[in-house]
Amino acid sequence: MTFATIIQLLIVLAALYVGSRYGSLALGAISGIGLAILVFGFGLKPGTPPTDVIYIIIAAVTCAGTLQASGGMDWMIQVAERMLRRHPDHITFLGPLVTFFLTVLVGTGHVVYTIMPIICDIALKKNIRPERPCGVSSIASQVGITCSPIAAAVVAFVTISNANGYMVSIPQVLMVTIPSCLCGLMCAAAASYRRGLDLDKDPAFQARKADPETYEYMYGRNVTTMDKEISPSAKASVFVFLGSLLVIIGFAFCQLFHTADGQTVAQAIGLPKMNICIQIIMLTAAACNIIFCKAKPRQAVMGAVWQSGMIAVIAIYGIAWLADTYFGNYMDEMKTMLASLVTAYPWAIAFVFFLVSVLVNSQGAVVVAMLPLAFELGIAGPVLLGVLPSVYGYFFIPNYPSDIATVNFDRSRTTVIGKYLLNHSFMMPGLICVTVSTVVGYLITNVLFAGYFAAI
Repeated sequence: MTFATIIQLLIVLAALYVGSRYGSLALGAISGIGLAILVFGFGLKPGTPPTDVIYIIIAAVTCAGTLQASGGMDWMIQVAERMLRRHPDHITFLGPLVTFFLTVLVGTGHVVYTIMPIICDIALKKNIRPERPCGVSSIASQVGITCSPIAAAVVAFVTISNANGYMVSIPQVLMVTIPSCLCGLMCAAAASYRRGLDLDKDPAFQARKADPETYEYMYGRNVTTMDKEISPSAKASVFVFLGSLLVIIGFAFCQLFHTADGQTVAQAIGLPKMNICIQIIMLTAAACNIIFCKAKPRQAVMGAVWQSGMIAVIAIYGIAWLADTYFGNYMDEMKTMLASLVTAYPWAIAFVFFLVSVLVNSQGAVVVAMLPLAFELGIAGPVLLGVLPSVYGYFFIPNYPSDIATVNFDRSRTTVIGKYLLNHSFMMPGLICVTVSTVVGYLITNVLFAGYFAAI
């Protein structure tokens, strides 16, 4: 690498680092500064922003936003809470499963803000150290992103893979990510089951409990959604949303099967490309929620789901454009430098995905920014699909909103960000979950079913 190449790479990393410190949409906006320096200062040819992925995210977020505005998400949370309260002894395992599947359904991990106070409350009232279910449940809410048919990371992986000749579909991605991530989550939950001191043996907790005011704060209120009345239109919006997901998955299966003349079923019946299908279906579902399920557009755009989704759009827009500009101009040099490594150890790209995720706080952005580079380096599609869970690394530095919110929701103060920053409550379950998920995913695509995934 030349001196100029190194300086430009440092500019890219600096833009990502500074953006992550400001958070929110600053991550994408500050990437624009790096882009301006590379293009106008160093004369690099601008890359191409990932418009197809952005359009899909906008459509999916709009649909999920109307679901929240109609009250449908309240019903989903209520159903989840009812199950958790029926089995409080198993909260360390059931809590992460609930946050995981809510993310799978909605496509964003920010749904955790509603259910996490309930998980904390159940654990505390059952005398279970809240750190145990809370830490792994926060991790689970983000791990579910690579398992959701409408999440940016999954859609981007399919779109970019297809563009590079690896014709994988959404159901095929989920066939790998869901079982592998569930294995990782259950290992993390098992490791968390006896984590830390029991509350009755924790001197710090007992000291807080002895203070009447703190005791009232911890035990004096009951966090629940069970008293919230759910309207018929809210329940109807859930069925509209779930129906749209089933239609998307059904259309995706049409890409898998072939007719007698060798065409896919999708081609035979004249379906457009999958990214177009997703956008049409999501926008139609959003319209149905507005027209028939009383979802108010103003409430939809003010809700946490829509706002967090649009922030993700800006982040992906800036980060991916910046990365594509840099790597696009130095692809030959990258191939020469990394050729021996990726030839001998192609799975090592998982470490790159993880490290980039630590910087950018977005799994979708990691996929959009780094997957084209991985394909250009000659890494096989099954390898990249197998290590897809490794794009979640932003638990490493505990500055992500869901982790910070979880610390604040835990009234027992057992879920913490440690004195030395990295010794926090999310590190152990995060490392176990991502490591196991990536290893299992790699085994599925490259060992157990290598022939199938290689033939895609």
